[in-house]
Amino acid sequence: MPPEELDKTLTAMPLRVGTYIPDDLLEDWFAPGTGMNPVSAEALTAAEAYGRRFECEFQYYPERQEGVFWKWVPAI
Repeated sequence: MPPEELDKTLTAMPLRVGTYIPDDLLEDWFAPGTGMNPVSAEALTAAEAYGRRFECEFQYYPERQEGVFWKWVPAI
């Protein structure tokens, strides 16, 4: 389970700002015990669902070995 501080961060995060989470923490927080290398599908699915709770998008970047949560910008 992600730490409470991440809940607070995603709640307070302004538009167009990202929060970056490295591979090892994605696995530890969202799907412990599923392995890592590559990050498990279970961890990525859980992270995406978690982000939606805070109106955040989630994208995983394997080349950077991290996932990113960000608040999307509504169309102008």
